[in-house]
Amino acid sequence: MDAFPLLLLVAGSAAVAGLARRTPVPVPLPLVAAGLIASYVPGVPDYALDPDVVLPLVLPPLLHLAALDSSYLGLRANIRPVALLSVGYVLFATAVVGWIVHLVVPGIPLTAALVLGAVVAPPDAVAATAVARRIGLPTRITTILKGESLFNDATAITAFKVALAAAVGEGATWAGGLTEFAVAAVGGVGVGLLLMGPLHWLRTRLREPLLLNTLSLLIPFVAYAAAEKVHASGVLAVVVVALYLGHRSWQVDFATRLQEAAVWKMVAFILESSVFALIGLQLRVVLRGLDDYEPGEAAVYAVVVLAAVIVSRFVWVYPATYLPILRSPSESRPPWRYPFVLSWAGMRGVVSLAVAFSIPVAAHGGERFPDRDLVLFLTFTTVIGTLLLQGLTLPPLIRRLGLPGRDVHQETLVEAEAQNEASVAAERRLDELLADPRNALPAPLENRLRTTLERRRHAVWERLGGVNEVTGESADDTYRRLTREVIATEREVFVRLRDQGRIDDEMLRTLLHKLDLEEAAVYREEAE
Repeated sequence: MDAFPLLLLVAGSAAVAGLARRTPVPVPLPLVAAGLIASYVPGVPDYALDPDVVLPLVLPPLLHLAALDSSYLGLRANIRPVALLSVGYVLFATAVVGWIVHLVVPGIPLTAALVLGAVVAPPDAVAATAVARRIGLPTRITTILKGESLFNDATAITAFKVALAAAVGEGATWAGGLTEFAVAAVGGVGVGLLLMGPLHWLRTRLREPLLLNTLSLLIPFVAYAAAEKVHASGVLAVVVVALYLGHRSWQVDFATRLQEAAVWKMVAFILESSVFALIGLQLRVVLRGLDDYEPGEAAVYAVVVLAAVIVSRFVWVYPATYLPILRSPSESRPPWRYPFVLSWAGMRGVVSLAVAFSIPVAAHGGERFPDRDLVLFLTFTTVIGTLLLQGLTLPPLIRRLGLPGRDVHQETLVEAEAQNEASVAAERRLDELLADPRNALPAPLENRLRTTLERRRHAVWERLGGVNEVTGESADDTYRRLTREVIATEREVFVRLRDQGRIDDEMLRTLLHKLDLEEAAVYREEAE
């Protein structure tokens, strides 16, 4: 097996993503554009999406990471809008897009059109998270978008399977489709509930960080495979497990949490970068099957489907936002700008393409799937269209609407109050411990403990205070900068002593490791 195409994809997408992170443009957009351009560069190999790779090997870790980064309490507080979008909207969009395609495209059966509707119905978890993270949407909108994108793939994949069975003559019925949906949903949640307890127990009992991180990387694949094995929704199983583990992550050893965060950050960067570049690289692949269609004809169909996808979301989101409030007069009415942004932030992604590529040329009985190549093309243009059109216009749209972003000052104030409460409790506990003769410490060490607690308490408040008139820094910023400077000086001395032969390499590594831990703590405080 030639590994060069894979290395080229990962290295190229990582390079583009690294450059894109220096711009105000959401990272997925330059990656997709680079993939589109690269698809016609001579010598670039074909990168046809393999659903047998994307669905069981790429989707689980991306969903796992998105769920870990989500708030269980936030999702529970917004369960109604999340459910209306992840289930109701997906089924509505499947029906609307399918019916419009059936009317517009000559000769395409309704069942095949519904397959396309199910494929393009779910907004993408990776796209939603990446764009929301970059442009700083209000917390509630971000929570709803993340929650929708976590659960909607399960609805769309089940609807796709039912429509596909009908399209290739396998005798699917509405009753059978509803039964399959219920079994997949209940089964996926059930598998997740069965796995989350034992997996969390393992994570709290194991004490070897390397082993724990290996387990962490395996968890999404185990959950997905276990659910699919019993014909349940692997997507839901992965999400349920990850939400529980994320909510309980504070019970895991600190070393594991630190390593786990670094490992998953790297995995997310590689997978997200490769996935969006891979979307653009499908252009050459999907165009090959359009010989039976005039270019202008296929382009008209693409515009119609893209418009149907975008408009159907507006048609669903506004009633789904305001109609339930009529039954709860005490519930606050969100401004019209909130559902507008929710409607426009419906970018599609790699799951739609992977599911489309899983459409067989012919069923087991020999029945061919009608217009498969056109469905692939329309899926591709919808994904590209939503990513570029909506992804590029969403940031200026939010600014034009005057939508308030995250209130950094208020968040810092809440953080400061929480830290103050925790510090007071910690100081009280320290007094109790030091009252025991068994815990007696020399005065310098006791003072160091108290100084650490005091600095932690005041650090957040200092971010709210004044700044240095010369540098523009807060006192805490200056503290961190000076700490890094003195650590860098110590590091240079240790290296010089090693070069002079006064300490060996093993001692150098030990000393540098201690400095690295101190500098990492300073860096994390600054990043937060």
